[in-house]
Amino acid sequence: MKLLSPAISRLARFRHWRIEQWISDPVAAQREVLQDLVTHAQYTEFGRKYGLKELYSIRSFKQHVPIHEYEDLKPYIDRLMQGEENLLWNTPVNWFAKSSGTTSDKSKFIPVTQESLEDCHFQGAKDVLTLYYNYNSNSDLLTGKGLVIGGSHQISKINEDIQYGDLSAVLLQNTPMWASWIRTPELSIALMDEWESKIERLAQSTIPEDVTSISGVPTWTMILMKRILEITGKSTIREVWPNLELYIHGGVSFLPYHEQFKQLIGEGCTYLEMYNASEGFFAAQDNPDEEGMLLFLNHGIFYEFMPVEEYGKPDPKTIGLNQVQTGCNYAMVISTNGGLWRYLVGDTIQFTSTFPFRIKVTGRLKQYINAFGEEVIVDNADKAISIAMQRTGTMVIDYSAAPVYINGDNKGAHEWLVEFDNAPACTERFAYELDCALKSLNSDYEAKRYKDIALTLPRVHALKKGVFHEWLKSKNKLGGQHKIPRLSNDRKYIDEILALQGR
Repeated sequence: MKLLSPAISRLARFRHWRIEQWISDPVAAQREVLQDLVTHAQYTEFGRKYGLKELYSIRSFKQHVPIHEYEDLKPYIDRLMQGEENLLWNTPVNWFAKSSGTTSDKSKFIPVTQESLEDCHFQGAKDVLTLYYNYNSNSDLLTGKGLVIGGSHQISKINEDIQYGDLSAVLLQNTPMWASWIRTPELSIALMDEWESKIERLAQSTIPEDVTSISGVPTWTMILMKRILEITGKSTIREVWPNLELYIHGGVSFLPYHEQFKQLIGEGCTYLEMYNASEGFFAAQDNPDEEGMLLFLNHGIFYEFMPVEEYGKPDPKTIGLNQVQTGCNYAMVISTNGGLWRYLVGDTIQFTSTFPFRIKVTGRLKQYINAFGEEVIVDNADKAISIAMQRTGTMVIDYSAAPVYINGDNKGAHEWLVEFDNAPACTERFAYELDCALKSLNSDYEAKRYKDIALTLPRVHALKKGVFHEWLKSKNKLGGQHKIPRLSNDRKYIDEILALQGR
């Protein structure tokens, strides 16, 4: 590893010119991606159905190929999982990424082709390294090991040729041999299925290592770090791993966790956000000091952007990069070298800049509260929680919110279940600050709160520690990419969690 690390570092640093090429001409880069996708798939069953061979422009592509959600492509995917070929893509599909499905009782199985592994997921990971080196030219990142927290499902075989697991497990199984020399823990621990035992094994096996980077979902990373501090008796993670310089996070907003991580890790660590989903590696921060992640435009994914008000219409409109505006909410529609065609991911994003194109994730199409016309999205909620924490001197571990419906003389409200690391002295004060923050961030919410006409003050419940953990465990969704649904427009999840709180 000592001999290999300098070579990888040099290669990563030299590759930045490739990134600069598609940054400088983004529209041309996207046209080339679409042409390559159509060329690959023109003689597949899907390609013949929609006449991909005859489509020579983005306009004709959008006219002939409808927007798909998972259920629309599921018949193809079911057949692919039984071994059929040449349906959505022209090379064999031997892997499927099983989605986390936190807010759904059903799992999705996303096709992962060799092209999507090499040209999207692994290419994206290399570009994250290159972007970090470009930002921090004096980095010694590869002199130590990268701690990877993920892969909470063992790989499962459908037959001799076809397997599935969650995305991180699929990526770990397919990474080159040399990658294992710069990664920790060993594969048998990384792929453990039972998350509570896995945390202990992760802690015990990685403490002696020289860890220079950590990547993982914030909630589970925080649990691991706290266990490591318990075992070692140290005050900060940097005392355990003095060369730790980078934490890569994704999956949920980092805003409510930032202060806790600074306290747990200590000074001298850079925080970098990336956006890597089962469907593809979409973006990563090129500058940790600026809001937004650089959208990856040359990684086998063609992007369209649907204004959120178009969702649910019979013929929803999408726009391209040349028409997007900063500050507007869009749903991402993607066509990929994994065989997804005009596929609605379900995430909502905003552009923070348009040259280069940087985005931030603002929520999910189906994760919001709009029971009274208030249109509260996850981005509003994360920022409001962060402001309320600052004003009350508290730390929030996790939260979930849903509406309280109008009933008789009782007005509507939002009910917030909050698990605190250190609970506020007065929950009502936290509710007041949360309410003030939401009003400052969302004019629709502010209007509905005016003189308590439609909405009254939020109801905040301080949960017992571990209730969210218990709820995820009851759903068999501990660890990995599984996370608490931040916002729901109905009370299904929140009532289940309240039932556990009352036990």
